[in-house]
Amino acid sequence: MPWTRRLLAVLAALCATLLIAPVAQAHEERPVTFPDGSGSVPTYRDGPPDLLVCKKDRADFERRISGFPAELRKENLDLFEKCQESGFRHLQEAVDAVDEPGMNIAILPGLYEEEPSQPKPTGACTKLKAKDSALGYQILSFAQQKQCPHNQNLVAILGKKDLQIEGTGASRLDVVIDAKYGKLNAIRADESDGIYFRNFTAQRTTFNSLYVLAGDGFVIDDVLTRWNDEYGFLTFASDHGLYKNCESYGNGDSGIYPGSASDINNERGYDVPRYSIEITGCRSHHNMVGYSGTAGDSVYVHDNEFDHNMGGASMDSAFPGHPGLPQNHARFERNDIHDNNADYYKYIADGTCAKAPVDRGYEDGVVCPQISMPPGTGIITAGGNWNLYENNWVYGHDRAAFFLSAVPAFIRGESAWSKQADTSHHNRYAGNKLGVDKQGEARPNATDVWWDGQGEGNCWQGSAGASTPRALPECGSSRGDVSGGADRLAGEPTKLAALLVCADYDARAARLPAGCDWYGATGIERIEVQVALGIAAVLTLVGGVLWWRRLRTHRWATVACAAGLVGLALDVAGATKGLQAGYLPAVALLLTGAWWVGAGVVLRGERPWFGWVTVALGVLTLLDAFDKAVVMLPWIPLGPAWIRGLLGVVWVIWAVVVAASRAGEAPAVAEADEEQPPPTVAEAEVPV
Repeated sequence: MPWTRRLLAVLAALCATLLIAPVAQAHEERPVTFPDGSGSVPTYRDGPPDLLVCKKDRADFERRISGFPAELRKENLDLFEKCQESGFRHLQEAVDAVDEPGMNIAILPGLYEEEPSQPKPTGACTKLKAKDSALGYQILSFAQQKQCPHNQNLVAILGKKDLQIEGTGASRLDVVIDAKYGKLNAIRADESDGIYFRNFTAQRTTFNSLYVLAGDGFVIDDVLTRWNDEYGFLTFASDHGLYKNCESYGNGDSGIYPGSASDINNERGYDVPRYSIEITGCRSHHNMVGYSGTAGDSVYVHDNEFDHNMGGASMDSAFPGHPGLPQNHARFERNDIHDNNADYYKYIADGTCAKAPVDRGYEDGVVCPQISMPPGTGIITAGGNWNLYENNWVYGHDRAAFFLSAVPAFIRGESAWSKQADTSHHNRYAGNKLGVDKQGEARPNATDVWWDGQGEGNCWQGSAGASTPRALPECGSSRGDVSGGADRLAGEPTKLAALLVCADYDARAARLPAGCDWYGATGIERIEVQVALGIAAVLTLVGGVLWWRRLRTHRWATVACAAGLVGLALDVAGATKGLQAGYLPAVALLLTGAWWVGAGVVLRGERPWFGWVTVALGVLTLLDAFDKAVVMLPWIPLGPAWIRGLLGVVWVIWAVVVAASRAGEAPAVAEADEEQPPPTVAEAEVPV
C-alpha cells in the first residue's frame, strides 16, 4: 500500500476513536488458542445412561411426568427407581463421578438448583490472584477454575471428554437447571472435547446459561436458555460445533453467541472446505440481539428464526482479546429474520437495570442491553469480511434489513497502518426475500440497506428496495462478481459522526448518548439533523452575504444562489426524514452544486482563484450526488463528501474574506452577456 493510502487509512481510523467506548463492556476471557482441529462433531448415543441424576420427592416427580406418553412415563419411573438406589441428587456430583471418556449422564425431570454449588467462595478461593474484568468478575485460568470450580459456575465440566448430558423429559422444560442469579454461568464446559448437551433448560445467571470454551467438538441439541445478564449460549474459541433445535430468550446481549469460532478459513475467498460451527433449527427471540459473535468466523447459520429482538443477528470486529479478528466467513442462509424492533434501552433509562438481577423482572420481559447497537435491524455487520447472506427472509424492520459498517483495527488493539482499513470487504447479500414474509405477505423494512460506504467487493442484490446510499454495488450471478463496486478507506462522514455519537453507551453508568436515534432521539435531537442544520445555517449566512456584496446584480448568479438555498433546505429535510429520505439528499446536493458552479463562474471575473475554487466545490458536490444516487465512483480512496467537506471549510473562510472586502478592491462583476458603455469623464472620476 502506498504511503498516501496508509496515511488516509490512519486518518480515517482516527475519526472512529470514540468507538472505543463500548470496548470495556465486552466479554473477556483468559487467553486461549484455537483447537488443533483434529476433533469432530460428536454423535448422539442412545444407549442406557452410565449415571443418573434425580431428586428424592416422588410425589413431585410423578406430578411432573403425569402428562408424558405412557412409554416415556414408564421409562422415567424405572429410571427414578434406579436413581434412588445409586444415582445423584445434583448434576455436579454426577459430573465429578465421570472417570473416563464416553460416559452418559441422564437427568430426570425436576428443578436443579445445585444447592452445594450456590454458596459464595470461602478460604483460598476468595483470594485468587487474577485480573478483574470490566464487568466485575475475575478472569480465571483453567487451573484456577479447577481449584475453585464454583466461584463462577453452578456446574463446572472441566477437562471431561466425550461426555453426554441429557434430560429424560418429554420436552426441554421438564429438566431445569437454575442458577438463581447467583453465578456467572449455569453450566461451563471448559476444554471438554466431544461434549453433547440435550433436552433441558438452563437459566437465570449474571452472565451465561451454557458456556463451551476451548472445545474441539460439541453439540447443543434441543436446549433452552433464558433470563441472563449477557448470553443464552456462549461458545468461544471452539471447533467442530453444532447447535440444533435450540431456543433462547430474555438475554441482555445475545441468545446465541459463537464468539471466536475457529478461524479455519482465514486468507480464503468464498470457497471454503468446511465451517467450524453450524447453527440450524434454532429460535432466538426477545433478546438484545438474536445472534452475535465477535470474531464469529466460519459459522454456517441456516434455517433458524431470529425475531422480536432489538436486532436479528450481528457479527463484529470491535472488541479486543478475541482470537480470529477480524471477523470473516460467516454464512447465513434460509433464515427467517423478522420484526426485530424491541426497545429495551428504556429499561436502562428508567433505572430498572440498576437493580439487582433478581429484581429486574427478566421473567416478565425485561431485557438489559449490554452494548450499543442499532435497533430495528435484521443483520448487522460491524467490521467483517467474506460473509455470505443469501436466500434469507428479512422483513418487518423499523430501521434496515442489512447494516454494514467498518471498524478500524486499532479498536481491537492492532496499530499497524496496513490493517486499519481491513474491514469490511467482500460481503455478499444476494437472493434474499426482503420486505416479504414466508407466506408472501408484504412486510416492508424501513430501508433494505444501510451502509457507511467503506470497503471493497461488497455487493447487494438488484432487488433491494430503499437504501442508503441509493447507489449500491450489485452482485453478479456468481460469487465474486460485482458491478459498480468501489474501494473506500472510510465511510461517509455524516454516517461516521452518527456512529461515533451512538457508540458512547454505557449500560452500567446508565449513559444513553444524546443525539442518537438508536436511543430514541427524534427530529432536531438527532446528530444528523443538527449537522445538516449547522451546515445549512453557515452556508446560508455566508452565501447570502456573498450574494448581496458580489452577485446580486447578476441574474444567473441570483438564480444559482436561489437553487443553493433550496438545496440546503432539502438537505435539512432529508436529514429529518432519515431512512425515508430516498433521493432527497442527492437532489439537495445537485441544487447546492449548481449554486457553487454558477456562482463560481461569475466570480472568476472578480476573484479568479476564489471563483475557480467555488467551481471546483460545485463540481465535487455534483459528483457526490452522482456517487450517492447513480453509481459509486470507482478507484478513489475517499468519497467525494470527504474532499467536499474539507474544501468547504476553506471556501467558507475565503468567502467571508471576499464578502467583507470593499467593493473598490476589485473590479465589479459585469454581466457576461451585456456590453458595458465606456464611462464618462464624470463617472471615471468617481471611485467604484
